Amino acid sequence: MNFQVTVLKILAAYPDGFAVMEDLKRDMAILATSGRDWADRTRRLAARVPDLDIWSQGLVERLSGGWKITSKGRAVLEVMEARPAASETAHVTASESSSPSLPESIPPLRQPPDRAKRRRERWERRREARERARANAS
Repeated sequence: MNFQVTVLKILAAYPDGFAVMEDLKRDMAILATSGRDWADRTRRLAARVPDLDIWSQGLVERLSGGWKITSKGRAVLEVMEARPAASETAHVTASESSSPSLPESIPPLRQPPDRAKRRRERWERRREARERARANAS
């Protein structure tokens, strides 16, 4: 169960919700070794959707070379992460998470502008390094 919550969280963090298997494995290893905080957090999130099955419920789809979170997967993750009201004590079940009360299509999460800037800077540094390597090779 914690594995499935972790997969949803990782995929939601990627642009377009798609990650290749190597990136997924790397991120899973980082989170798995990050200590009890992550395990406790995923356990709490999983408790909100006790019948979670990311494959049979269509929350994640397998594409060539990786996995992608669906809009339904983002909606279920949002339900899991929502802070419960003080009067709300009932747990959300998987059948409730697929109820018509959830929007069918949720727009992709907007990335903070500084994240895009860092990505662009990283891309530029890599491009410059490739050019230097080509110049040194000749």
